[in-house]
Amino acid sequence: MDQRFDVTERFADGAQYIAGRLRQGGSEGTHQVVDPATGEQVFGYRLAGAADVDTAVAAAEAAFPAWAGATPGERSDAMHRFAAVLTERADDLAHAESLQCGKPIKLSTEFDVPGSIDNVSFFAGAARQLEGKAAAEYSGDHTSYIRREPIGVIGSIAPWNYPLQMAAWKVLPAIAAGNTIVLKPAELTPLTSLMFAQAATEAGLPDGVINVVSGTGPEAGEWLVSHPAVVMTSFTGSTAVGRRVAELATSTVKRIHLELGGKAPFVVFDDADLEAAAHGAVAGALINSGQDCTAATRAYVQRPLYDAFVAAVADLMASVRLGDPFDPHTDLGPLVSHAQRDRVAGFVDRARGYATVVTGGEIPGGDLAKGAYYRPTLITGAPQDSEIVQSEIFGPVLAVVPFDSDDEGIALANDTPYGLAASAWSRDVYRTGRASRELRAGCVWINDHIPIISEMPHGGVRASGFGKDMSAYSFEEYTQVKHVMFDNTAVVRKDWHRTVFGDRQT
Repeated sequence: MDQRFDVTERFADGAQYIAGRLRQGGSEGTHQVVDPATGEQVFGYRLAGAADVDTAVAAAEAAFPAWAGATPGERSDAMHRFAAVLTERADDLAHAESLQCGKPIKLSTEFDVPGSIDNVSFFAGAARQLEGKAAAEYSGDHTSYIRREPIGVIGSIAPWNYPLQMAAWKVLPAIAAGNTIVLKPAELTPLTSLMFAQAATEAGLPDGVINVVSGTGPEAGEWLVSHPAVVMTSFTGSTAVGRRVAELATSTVKRIHLELGGKAPFVVFDDADLEAAAHGAVAGALINSGQDCTAATRAYVQRPLYDAFVAAVADLMASVRLGDPFDPHTDLGPLVSHAQRDRVAGFVDRARGYATVVTGGEIPGGDLAKGAYYRPTLITGAPQDSEIVQSEIFGPVLAVVPFDSDDEGIALANDTPYGLAASAWSRDVYRTGRASRELRAGCVWINDHIPIISEMPHGGVRASGFGKDMSAYSFEEYTQVKHVMFDNTAVVRKDWHRTVFGDRQT
């Protein structure tokens, strides 16, 4: 398949997917999907407006009773077929993801697409494993049991950095639990979310179970969150926008799941394997061009290893190959847009006034000048309270800060508003044990940074939000726990009635 296949022909019927078919958006606005590697427009579409959201929510409402009433086995079977269709479409999905995001094809092929398919397979099995407390006679006179029930129509908003994976993370636990969903992908990157929904239809999932509206946040997104028929909203994105989502959702008493920004610390103790830590820092900082909310952005290195760590990371960063995302040898592609590249460059340029740019810190010229490329950047000498250390940059930038005592290293790592992910590097089990307990983050890696698996939850604390994606823990977001209690005595007048009227029976 041509690496830049004809997206316009594929989505000629529009970029909205409602009740099992593509449709044109009803908004007056249009949007152009741009290949960030070249700056070329590859697909134009009409954006979704409020009326499109209404139509999608109505489709999800209509599909809900039958889907919620299906047996767990029936939902599981449909999702296994879904995984099979996605596997057949894996090459298309990888190329579309690299086209709209600028991801190196090896990342799309080996990480984004297989990870998303694995998520589908996991939730196909998890659909049959909804758990509750064991039925028992907890009061002595009654039998109690727990039902986990779907809650209704979910309205989810996904970001542009991992469009396919974020579609999977939003859709799968919701539908596995018996809900239906309207997903709004980022308008920059709608292609693979649409392909994901199409694959579900091809696999036999009922029309209306998965719907996609491609529109802007202020128009389609805010109405989706506010819609009276939407009972829950799940949002992944910046903390600032997350606050707005929370304001809108709470005004209609919706359930909310927020996965927000991050500023992940990478703590290297003085007994760490230096080579492993340096390699881990470069991989963890540069994955997806640093556009990852769990990316290693702040390396705290104990002073005996500090100089050697900085030198090793600088050498590795200098060896990273920027280039065409469709070249299998490319290590680092462009950022998602020129605006995002310029935002990252602004952070680094401002940091020059108080810190040292060891390597990188520039927009490449030559054949890459047309794209949204930025060189891997290593910064030292930045104060703990500086912008480059405290703020989420979302680019291929790593700041390295020295520390002396273990107490200081952990304190510095915890000294931002965020709490999504962190890592600690040491050969000492007691040091790593302490770090795993005291680092305030939803995920702590030991001697690694970035890997995720379908069986384990992803989510943060503090300004990084609350609630979990992936794993069986995500069902806590998408199910309603109902307590059912049966009287076992057949006694007309219960002893407790006397607390309301009458006297104790003798």
